[in-house]
Amino acid sequence: QVQLVESGGGLVQAGDSLRLSCAASGRTLSSYAMGWFRQAPGKEREVVAAISWNGATTYYSDSVKGRFTISRDNAKNTMYLQMNALKPEDTAVFLCAASDLTMAINSFQYAYWGQGTQVTVSS
Repeated sequence: QVQLVESGGGLVQAGDSLRLSCAASGRTLSSYAMGWFRQAPGKEREVVAAISWNGATTYYSDSVKGRFTISRDNAKNTMYLQMNALKPEDTAVFLCAASDLTMAINSFQYAYWGQGTQVTVSS
């Protein structure tokens, strides 16, 4: 089993930056694809970014491309999401997830989920 815990969320103003972290325990993350998802009130969960097991491949949704950067440090069993130029429409609960696949961008491909961290961007 993999346990995931997100941190780094908060209330910021439009244009600010935040860095989310996802710490894993239970198993080493080095063989898992990882992803960040978000869910806003009344909306479906959507993928934000994903990274392959070795960090060589990344994926970004069109809405965050150029503003967000996903990364991982397998030695620390941690994944990150650097979010720059935040917009009010980025407001959501951000969740990290781990997949048994080497790369995954769909939520149904992820078996392990964190509880989420709230990101609120004011205008």
